[in-house]
Amino acid sequence: MISLTSPVRTRAHDWSAGLKLGGLCLASTGLFLTANPAVHLAALALTLVLYAMPGPVFLRAGLRSLRAVLPIVVILLLWHAIIGDLMAGLVITLRMVTLVALANLVTMTTPLEDLIDLIHWLTTPLRRLGLPTHLLETAIPLVIRFTPVLVARAATLAEAWRARARQRPGWRLILPLMLQALDDADHVGEALRARGGPLGPN
Repeated sequence: MISLTSPVRTRAHDWSAGLKLGGLCLASTGLFLTANPAVHLAALALTLVLYAMPGPVFLRAGLRSLRAVLPIVVILLLWHAIIGDLMAGLVITLRMVTLVALANLVTMTTPLEDLIDLIHWLTTPLRRLGLPTHLLETAIPLVIRFTPVLVARAATLAEAWRARARQRPGWRLILPLMLQALDDADHVGEALRARGGPLGPN
């Protein structure tokens, strides 16, 4: 899941989080059970239609947030071309892009509070067994929340690099991005402890 919220309100905002996540699980299972490229192309086309239905603003925001998967798509296709199995690489990349896009669609149309409530409900059996489910209930929303933040940080670092050098930044951004992520994690941990959150002493 890449994005956080939608720039426009859609009908899907009124659907329950459980219904949308259930649909995502069914779609994921269906796509993993087939290796037919035509089915995956149709699934991706249908996903793009879902993005386009709320209007051009929603479509642009959704497609913009999916740019983060493009490097992975290129690497997968190149690798499968090298090993001589390009068709398998095409199926894998189509499946990955479609599922990431569908997951992104869920987060764009589902308030974070609804996702937290759903996770809390789903972990009820584990909580009855005495397991510390509060850690999971905190970690998942944090991942959803900070993924677009890290993507934006990477874009800012890349722009700063291009403003000062002619070379492409490439792997050189990994270390500063990692340090910023660790610094953010440290600040978030301190804030949770200060508020008596799940990382604090029980």
